[in-house]
Amino acid sequence: MKVSVKADKQMTTPDNSTLLNRMRRGELLVEACPSREVLKHVTSRWGVLVLLVLETRVHRFSELRRAIGGVSERMLAQTLQWLEADGLVDRIAFDVVPPHVEYRLTPLGCEAAEKVRGLADWIEDSLPRILQAQESRSRK
Repeated sequence: MKVSVKADKQMTTPDNSTLLNRMRRGELLVEACPSREVLKHVTSRWGVLVLLVLETRVHRFSELRRAIGGVSERMLAQTLQWLEADGLVDRIAFDVVPPHVEYRLTPLGCEAAEKVRGLADWIEDSLPRILQAQESRSRK
C-alpha cells in the first residue's frame, strides 16, 4: 500500500472510502453532501426499526406497523418511501383485489440493516449503563 505524508505531517493512504477519511476531508460534514440525506433516512428513529424488522423476512405494511410499536401510518409510509428511494427497500405490489403490497430489503438494505443492528445491539447491551449515566446526570 502506498503511503504519503502531507506537508502537515499527516499520513494518508489511497483508501479514502472509510468514514474517518471522508470526515477528515470534510465531505460528510458539508451541508450539501448527498450522503447526509441517506444517513438521515437510515438512522432515523423509524428507519432503524424498519431495517431491523425487514431483516427478518418480507412484510406487508400492516405487519410492519404492528411489529414497530408507536409508528404512525404516515411516518411508516414516509420512511418506507425514503428507504425505497435510497435503494434499501423493495416495494412489491401484486395486481390483486384487495391490493397486496410487500416490502423486503434489497442487498444494499441487508448491508445497512447489518450495520444498524450492530448499533442497536450495542445500545441494548449498554442500556443499563446508559440509564445509570442519565440518572446520575439528572441528579446534578
